[in-house]
Amino acid sequence: MIIRIFQVVTCPGKEAAFGEFFHKTAIPLMKGTPGIVSVFPGAPRPETPREFSFVMIWKDLASLKAFVGDDYQSPHIDPSEAELVESRSIKHYDLVET
Repeated sequence: MIIRIFQVVTCPGKEAAFGEFFHKTAIPLMKGTPGIVSVFPGAPRPETPREFSFVMIWKDLASLKAFVGDDYQSPHIDPSEAELVESRSIKHYDLVET
């Protein structure tokens, strides 16, 4: 399994608009995506008020590529959220089962 950590920093003043997109669109989309085993959405904290994140557990690389394409190492965003996002990052890890 693959851990995918996706992080977004919103543009200043766009926190509320992105928060609405995050809760109403992004979270339901990710929870309903085939190949995702678990989704852990992360909302901003007081010390990082513009940062949102997703920690996702994917069944395998094929499932991840089926969702985002072969360029899975790039942090894709929906075009409708592009004007709200200042920066984004993506990291992948192999899940260590204990």
